Amino acid sequence: MIKHIILKEIKDNLSSTKFIVTFSVCSVLILLSFIIGATNFKIAQMQYEAAKNENTRQLEGLTNWMMVNDYRIFLPPQPLAALVTGVSNDIGRTIEIGGTNDIQAEDSIFGDEPIFAIFRFLDLEFIFQIVLSLFAILFAYDSINGEKERGTLKLTFSYPVSRSDFILGKLFGSFFSLIIPLLIPFMIGMVILPALGVNLTSDEWIRLMLIILNGFVFTSVFLLLSIFVSALTEKSSNSFLYLLGGWIFFVMIIPRISFIAAGSIINVPSLDEINSQKARLSMQLWSEDRKAINSFSSTKTGNPEELMKEFNEFMQKMTKGRQEKIRELTERLYEERENKQNSMIRLAFGLASLSPVTSFSLSISTLAGTSVKLQEQFYKNAKDYKREYSEFMKKKTGMDGSAFVIMRRLSDDDTKENKINLSEIPAFQFKKASLSENIAYTILYTGILLLFCIAFFAASFYSFRKYDVR
Repeated sequence: MIKHIILKEIKDNLSSTKFIVTFSVCSVLILLSFIIGATNFKIAQMQYEAAKNENTRQLEGLTNWMMVNDYRIFLPPQPLAALVTGVSNDIGRTIEIGGTNDIQAEDSIFGDEPIFAIFRFLDLEFIFQIVLSLFAILFAYDSINGEKERGTLKLTFSYPVSRSDFILGKLFGSFFSLIIPLLIPFMIGMVILPALGVNLTSDEWIRLMLIILNGFVFTSVFLLLSIFVSALTEKSSNSFLYLLGGWIFFVMIIPRISFIAAGSIINVPSLDEINSQKARLSMQLWSEDRKAINSFSSTKTGNPEELMKEFNEFMQKMTKGRQEKIRELTERLYEERENKQNSMIRLAFGLASLSPVTSFSLSISTLAGTSVKLQEQFYKNAKDYKREYSEFMKKKTGMDGSAFVIMRRLSDDDTKENKINLSEIPAFQFKKASLSENIAYTILYTGILLLFCIAFFAASFYSFRKYDVR
């Protein structure tokens, strides 16, 4: 009997106007997200290559490694960021490596094009979170009470049908009729990507399929919630209003309130506060060093070369000591800020996990490599590269990157036009988290979505057992 109920549910849904509208709108949006995503990725690739070329071009013609300043590294565009943008457009894409400044990313996409920050991008996260969750409600808000209003529920139970078979048939029938047809535009979208020149690796194809799977689980949460509310209410108009209010609460309110609440509980020092403390220490140390400079004396006054060498060594030692003290303060302040920030994020995510939206967003952005960990990974790679770059420049110039030269005398060799070989500069390689690491991280959030499904499924089953079918 359950088979007949499932088939009847699928037939009724596929022949309804709401299915035609839902499938048409979702198919167009899904295909557009793949097309726009592929186009944006190719544009991002061209911008990335142009930025690297411009960075190299500015160094062309230099004849001494001491002249190399403002060397930069760039965050390469992530292919799946075109489909799940996450924070990839919010964070900076460029980090200056040369000099003694702290590592800080600049030039975000929203910084370059503020209009995108207002309208955002059409991606799979938006389609699942906003469009499909609403359509799931539209699809199933009257699945039980609508049958009663039309008189078909009483007619159905005039036959030997158990309540368990009926509710299971409703659940599976609604799921198959909503989810299965949507596989078609997703498969077409997967064909569109390589056709438009976006070639994913096997690792990225697996990530994309897991993203879509998570999207279907997320949609099922709202589908099951809709059936549950429909089994609780007598009128379909009431169930629709309750579900709309629940959607606003889950999608709009809980995620935002959670981060506001976490921020008010745990106070994270701002970067301005850290820079202010560094500036105060720097001024204090410079005042002390200036006294040392004024009291500098040398016994090699008869030899200008030896005098310059001794003074440079004195300045380098003093500057290195000053920078070391600032570095120690900076590391301590950033460590304290990072610990508080991590605590605040964990608390916010814990509170926001009351909404399936947060779990879904964290899950797919991690799989796509566009979660908050993208910035952490970029900074970590940049710090490792800065050490490598500093060692390279030290070999080339004989100078520590934290020091500077006050006095220098040109030799005959310095006037020769011997251009430096830019290919010797070590290349920056961005290392993203492996698939296994991402899956291990997303299991928790996918598990939360499954728990929502199980809870709403059980609630639907229990509520319908007490439902008056007359």
